[in-house]
Amino acid sequence: MATVTRGKAAVVLIVEDDREMLSLLCDEFWGAEYQLRQARDGDEAFRMVLESVPDLILTDLRMPAGGTDYISRLRTIAPECPIVVMTAFGDMEGQNEVLKAGASAYFNKPVRISELKTCVQRLLDHKVT
Repeated sequence: MATVTRGKAAVVLIVEDDREMLSLLCDEFWGAEYQLRQARDGDEAFRMVLESVPDLILTDLRMPAGGTDYISRLRTIAPECPIVVMTAFGDMEGQNEVLKAGASAYFNKPVRISELKTCVQRLLDHKVT
């Protein structure tokens, strides 16, 4: 399992099926502190995680091969990797299900990018060795 170390760019896998949202997230997280990988759906994300576990997964929930079972499966193949979930179709019951499935954090869309970035950095800082 990859760990974050000081001086090394954290690998963040962004999983999003909406092109505009994917572009926005990549623009916001682009920089020296993050090495970005992209997937368009849950199946592509699984293949990528099986090849190499990222330091953090930032994912949409409602997309092809997505949903609560998707989060559970990600947690099974990457037990130590923080998973940040975003959805435009959230409610308290759904949030609880996603967190029980293994998500580290949950955001309703539209997402406040500053809050999302703070959460991502906090989760990555927690992994620093």
